[in-house]
Amino acid sequence: MARASADSVLSEMDQRLVAALQWDGRVTAERAAHVLGLSPATVRRRLQALGADGTVRVVISPVARPRNGGSAGALFLRIRVLRGKLDTIVAALAAREDIPFIDITTSGDEIFAVARTEPGSRDPLIFRQLPSTQAVTSLETATILHVFRLTSEWRHQVLTVAERAALSPADPAPEATDSPGPYGVDTDALEQALIDALTPDARLTAAALAARTGHPESTVRRRLAQLTTQGRLITQVLVEPRRLGLPIEAKLLLHVPPDHLAAAGRALADHPSVHGAFATSGPSNLHAAAYFPDLTALYGFLSEDLTGLGITHIETAVVSHAAKRTPAPVQPQR
Repeated sequence: MARASADSVLSEMDQRLVAALQWDGRVTAERAAHVLGLSPATVRRRLQALGADGTVRVVISPVARPRNGGSAGALFLRIRVLRGKLDTIVAALAAREDIPFIDITTSGDEIFAVARTEPGSRDPLIFRQLPSTQAVTSLETATILHVFRLTSEWRHQVLTVAERAALSPADPAPEATDSPGPYGVDTDALEQALIDALTPDARLTAAALAARTGHPESTVRRRLAQLTTQGRLITQVLVEPRRLGLPIEAKLLLHVPPDHLAAAGRALADHPSVHGAFATSGPSNLHAAAYFPDLTALYGFLSEDLTGLGITHIETAVVSHAAKRTPAPVQPQR
């Protein structure tokens, strides 16, 4: 019975609350209640229940959008392993801080993962560790060249246009920066301390953050407001897609001619099912990931929605299990 409960689809009200958090990860119960037509007490109770059992977590996105949509300093890994060695390799990858995402496909011997790395570097994991592992039978890598859509930008389609507009933050103020880094942002010690504290739980109150960082609550509130206004506090809602009625996740590896690449990437990013779209190096120069309610919807996406985009080749892998979504939950203190 516990397993059935963990896999059951959330109620319509809970799904709408999840969608509200996707638009504003730090939305207050009062504001969410006003927009969704609920009582603050109900919203407060349901958010607490969803968070208490780990059904829903709001975290700082482990992968932020670089400026101008450019390289995110990350690699896609496609790893095939010997039968019987899958769990061992997955556990070893999951223990690494530079691997934020791991998916296992239905083939039973294939792993898709994301590795954070410096663009163009000879990462030891890629060049030495994985190739020398006897359980690994093949390794393919693809460098992210351009970001069209990140998972943190995906929205569950259960809110009205008016509700989405009411929850959407104002367009971030442009920030002048001379930072040469891909994100164009340099953080000071206070901002880094706040981001570190918010990483596993982005809904911590200003009072809790002040206690954890040792800074006055007024200073914390002011800096949080600044980060939010500048669009630098990027949250992500972690929830099992099947709880939203979307049990099918597909990884798509597409080949698109250069003159169609940008348009195809934008079209994928605008599709409501797609939660990730990237231009990459390698023969499959466009990678995407999408959620669907069933296989019929996936077939319709492949046979209808992708037509006319100039795609010359497509490979589809269905995910059986999401093995890692970082950051990890905060462990209770003894």
